[in-house]
Amino acid sequence: MIEVSVDGQSVQIPKGMTVLQACELVGVSIPRFCYHSRLSIAGNCRMCLVEVEKTPKPVASCAMPALPGMKIKTDTPLCKKAREGVMEFLLLNHPLDCPICDQGGECDLQDQSMVFGSDRGRFTETKRTVLDKNLGPLVKTIMTRCIQCTRCVRFAKEIAGVEDLGVLGRGGSEEIGTYVENLMTSELSGNVIDVCPVGALTSKPYAFTARSWELKSTESIDVTDAVGSNIRIDSRGPEVMRILPRLHEEVNEEWISDKARFSYDGLKRQRLSEPMIRRPDGRLEAVSWHDALESVAEAAHRVKPEEMAGIAGKLSDAESMMALKDFLNKMGCERIWSEGDGKSANVDFRSSFLLNTGIASLEYADLCLLIGTQLRWEAPLVNARLRKAVRSSRAKVASIGPPTDLNYPHQHLGTGSETLIKIAEGRHPFCAEFGRAQRPAVIVGSGLLEHSDKSAVMAALEIIVEQGKVVQDDWNGFNVLMLNAAQAAGRDLGLVQGARAHSSEIKFLYLLGADELTPADIPANSFVVYQGHHGDRSAYRANIILPGTAYTEKEGTYENTEGRTQQTSPAVPTVGDSRDDWKIIRALSEVAGVRLPYDTANGLRARMLAVSPNLLRVDDVESPVELPFPLKNQSPSAVVLSSFPKTVENFYMTDAITRASRTMAQCTTAFFGKGEERA
Repeated sequence: MIEVSVDGQSVQIPKGMTVLQACELVGVSIPRFCYHSRLSIAGNCRMCLVEVEKTPKPVASCAMPALPGMKIKTDTPLCKKAREGVMEFLLLNHPLDCPICDQGGECDLQDQSMVFGSDRGRFTETKRTVLDKNLGPLVKTIMTRCIQCTRCVRFAKEIAGVEDLGVLGRGGSEEIGTYVENLMTSELSGNVIDVCPVGALTSKPYAFTARSWELKSTESIDVTDAVGSNIRIDSRGPEVMRILPRLHEEVNEEWISDKARFSYDGLKRQRLSEPMIRRPDGRLEAVSWHDALESVAEAAHRVKPEEMAGIAGKLSDAESMMALKDFLNKMGCERIWSEGDGKSANVDFRSSFLLNTGIASLEYADLCLLIGTQLRWEAPLVNARLRKAVRSSRAKVASIGPPTDLNYPHQHLGTGSETLIKIAEGRHPFCAEFGRAQRPAVIVGSGLLEHSDKSAVMAALEIIVEQGKVVQDDWNGFNVLMLNAAQAAGRDLGLVQGARAHSSEIKFLYLLGADELTPADIPANSFVVYQGHHGDRSAYRANIILPGTAYTEKEGTYENTEGRTQQTSPAVPTVGDSRDDWKIIRALSEVAGVRLPYDTANGLRARMLAVSPNLLRVDDVESPVELPFPLKNQSPSAVVLSSFPKTVENFYMTDAITRASRTMAQCTTAFFGKGEERA
């Protein structure tokens, strides 16, 4: 620790801190444009000038390391004059676009020019103009507004891992560009909108739709993947206008994926707004809730309990899954599972289906083996954490599965189980890396656990984990990456086929937002009830449709892939005659004569507390037992040699909301149409 003085106030700071960071520790705010706490230091804008005793002129506080005994002054006439001069230079070529700029009202340049700028400028020459760049369907560019802070360049290179942006030219001809005409090919590209301090980079779908002061902000959770990124939903009246990231150091830091940020327009398209029954002629007819629920109850009582089944969709909240399980259990049905889990999910040990290391702790791994997962497309924010480990501590990463560009150096060892067996038997060169690693990690894709030879695959994984010392006293490096937002909570609540489940033909199928079934998966004579918020794939096969609510319209509990419980909050009213999913099931249970014992959300959560107490500890991660999975007696050599399949064919369209989104359709056309490998 060293001692410095900021405006006469002494403070102890760690050695290596910059002057700007020292000022922030004592609560002194320093203006800046180019400095960002998660990016490398550039020192471009010179807005952060401060006066340091015994220096001949002001220094850039973001790039100056603090030294012992340094006396820093931030509010002297010299500092004010220097900042006023810098601001005048920044505004020389900046256009007067504030009335038509989407950044208006939340622009750093606006705010700081009011505080530190002059009331007039001395520049009388012609302002320069810069051609706009086409970065794709998500990011809108007005490059004449750019102040060359290079935040977007550094974000693309350091965080997103794509070198699509760079600085061209020098002096008055300097500009940010893509070298050659090219789209920005990153799944995190929307974050450049947040880091841009001016209106040069803005959201293309949000352009000219609303002003920031018109919007109501609601804190919520993203459900497009299993990471559970913290988001802020900005709405105006009944419509979601935009989605922005919310800071959470343990989950998503301050970034979100493009799918989470831009798919909100799918919330107002293809929505189910009233109960419907399919008539004998095949047409769907709108009916009252009472008639719809009575028809479902009659159909359920016409079949035997062993001929019933229920599937919870990938966007389902814990409350609705608990209600569905209780209802079908009361009807005598044991065949209930969560979409993506299949029929043989292992829920005996929570560590067998969670990211045990934790999303943030992956930064400390020095070796990571990815098995059967396309990490960049399944969980972009987890991939960003692993990229940080590669950049900061030179961690080594290897993968087994479909070849994927992970945007950081890694070894591709093979495509399937043959490579896995070689590592388990110690016949692969990569085995030596496990011996040298201090904190090795293994990330298994959830799709691999539905392999046709799951038992033998798990036996091979067990040997790798044991011999590679992946699980230690203070380190659990065995991880399973869930694919969907509902999977972890579904397993905690026991949405797996019970021991008494029969394998007879399904004649009554209850789909709670489950849209991944193909017509071949549903028997022709099966009575299908579809409860959901979008008219997606399964709605075309449904006999009865019950309209539910989307995650932006309800308070729901979700558990992310590391076992962290989080909750969504209602940001907009429900659509039409739709109702909360658990309330629909509760009403159905009464009509069917098997009334559920709770009438309120608190009563339902009391039931969840009895089944899985961790689901009520919001923003808390309950550490699982160290044993990653039960011991297998099967030899790994019995594995059927095959390649691991892709789990994500199209990153931009993975669920009912994203498939209904016009913006996601434009992304699919832009990238797949140009032959880009996006999955």
